[in-house]
Amino acid sequence: MPHEIDRPHWSYSSISQYLKCPLQFYLERILKLPKKTTSDTQVLGSSLHAALAHYHRQLQAHEPIPEDQVREVFLATWESHARRTEIVHAGNRSIEDNLSMGLALIEAYLEELPPTDILAIEQPLLAPISNSRGEVLERPLLVVPDLVTRLDDGTLKVSEVKTSSRAFSESEVAISLQPTCYASALHELTGEEPTVEMIVLVKTKVPRVQRTEAIRTIPDFGRLGDLVEVVERAVEAEIFYPQESPLNCSSCPFFRECREWTGPGSSKSGESRVPVIREACPC
Repeated sequence: MPHEIDRPHWSYSSISQYLKCPLQFYLERILKLPKKTTSDTQVLGSSLHAALAHYHRQLQAHEPIPEDQVREVFLATWESHARRTEIVHAGNRSIEDNLSMGLALIEAYLEELPPTDILAIEQPLLAPISNSRGEVLERPLLVVPDLVTRLDDGTLKVSEVKTSSRAFSESEVAISLQPTCYASALHELTGEEPTVEMIVLVKTKVPRVQRTEAIRTIPDFGRLGDLVEVVERAVEAEIFYPQESPLNCSSCPFFRECREWTGPGSSKSGESRVPVIREACPC
């Protein structure tokens, strides 16, 4: 779900995309080439997020929540994606496999205890980013937490829903950039150090929900600022190159454009130089 913000900013998705593949960042966020395909994994995740956001809003409004309605939102969102783009199915997965898995994951989530004291649901938040030297960077950070609640002890809690083919390990949670972005933004905006819960919808034969806590502290926020500062300098220096791997390339919507890339200064638009980042939003 896109979130339009007027001023230039960073986001978890833009930072992680540059770290994952600088050339993909360039093709999508600088040249703004249209995506011709979308992976079934992305569509499944987007459809599940829409369905669970509807569920959470019903909870927040203290309204009845027919399970059929939550499932209908999931199916409608999938259909909306299918009308706009070609969905690429990985391996031997079919559309029926994905829809069945999505519905099973929704059922597993609805069996969990529902969240209480909901403060925000997918609300865009724009927050300053500070590096480890306490300097505020020029571009702020946009975060859109799936769910923000208040615990009984008064702690602010951010919950982020993910889909994965396997459970997350402790080491993955410990170094994940997304919880750091959320905790940093909430700390900058509220002065509190929130707890971050990763809710992983695990796509195993018997779908299940994994809940794990990601602890982030003020030094982590400074390290995030240092990382963003370096990424921003690299983008301004026009450092874009392909990071080729089976994981990156198998479902990349810019695979053809990547193969046509010939180095610095190459451009599908015919320009002799890479457009400067200041003219584009990296979110």
